[in-house]
Amino acid sequence: QVQLVESGGGLVQAGGSLRLSCTASGRTFNSYAVGWFRQAPGKEREFVARVTARNTWGDSATYYGDSVKGRFTISRNNAENTVTLQMNSLKPEDTAVYFCAADRRAYGLEKNVNDYEYWGQGTQVTVSS
Repeated sequence: QVQLVESGGGLVQAGGSLRLSCTASGRTFNSYAVGWFRQAPGKEREFVARVTARNTWGDSATYYGDSVKGRFTISRNNAENTVTLQMNSLKPEDTAVYFCAADRRAYGLEKNVNDYEYWGQGTQVTVSS
C-alpha cells in the first residue's frame, strides 16, 4: 500500500515558477514509477510527467507530456520518499489541479490514468495572466 500527499500548489503569475512535491508513505515506494497528472475544470485528466524506479545502475528515466516539455522537470529522492515537479515558465493554460500517482509497473512510459494504482488528493495550481 502506498499513500501519496501533494504539496506546493498556489497562485503564480504567468512566466513564474512553482515546485510541487509528492510525499509517499510505504516501504515499497522506491520500486514504483511515479507520475504527475493534471485536470482543469471540464477537461479530462492529462498526463504531465513520469519518473521510473531506479534501475540496477541507479538511473531513472523521465517522460513528459508535449505541452510541458522543456518547462517542467520531474525528479525523485528515494531517501526522502519524494517526487518533485519543478514547473518553470508557467502559462495560464497550466492552471489545473495536479495529482501525483504511483504505478507498480516501474519502468517504461505509462500515460493513461488507469495505469496507476495509487493517487494523491491533488493540489491546485493557478496561473494568472
